[in-house]
Amino acid sequence: MDLITAATSKDEADRQTSVALLPVGSFEQHGDYLPLATDTIVACVVAREIARQYPVMVLPPITISCSHEHAGWRGTVSISARTLHQVVTDIAESLAMSGVERLVLISGHGGNYVLANIAQEASVHGPRMAVFPMGADWERARRDAGMETGGHEDMHAGELETSILLATYPEVIRTGNKTADWEANDRAHLLTLGMTEYTKSGVIGRPSLGAEAKGSDALTSLVRSFASTFSAVTSQG
Repeated sequence: MDLITAATSKDEADRQTSVALLPVGSFEQHGDYLPLATDTIVACVVAREIARQYPVMVLPPITISCSHEHAGWRGTVSISARTLHQVVTDIAESLAMSGVERLVLISGHGGNYVLANIAQEASVHGPRMAVFPMGADWERARRDAGMETGGHEDMHAGELETSILLATYPEVIRTGNKTADWEANDRAHLLTLGMTEYTKSGVIGRPSLGAEAKGSDALTSLVRSFASTFSAVTSQG
């Protein structure tokens, strides 16, 4: 699986970019048919597609993050929000020492709420960090791909994630997505009670609707949407 960059130091010196992409995924349950590394794969794929059209440096991913709401399923592993904050901050500072002063966090896991705060703090004195995709970017991608579900209904291991993996790494998908739809639209206390209160399978969404073409179109849409984030993070200096 070609998710780790093979670039050399000379490649990056020749590119002379001021912007790096840091994929931030997770290692958490995604039902019985998608791998624990799903969010990391998605983040890496989005970063890879962006790098084909924008002058950016792609970093290896953060593969374990804040997945505490999924702790009821074996295999899920988390670190604290404060640890993730420190790791990302350390990476940004290290990049700046080598001349790469702008960082975009390519977020594959919606539960990493702390990423928004990290970017906010880092950019107090000017644009230095951004998070992508945000909610509006994901919803636009769904519309552009003709998906039948929205982000609230299709929260986890559903139409969107299944489609992106079908379009990029179908070999990692097990059988079962066609019969795994699970509805839980009222999730008012998810952060307090965790996923186990709202789903028995670990799925909240409609993976039966997943399709390769939808995943491809969603990625195309995200690459288009990245233009405004790239513009924002490079808008000064």
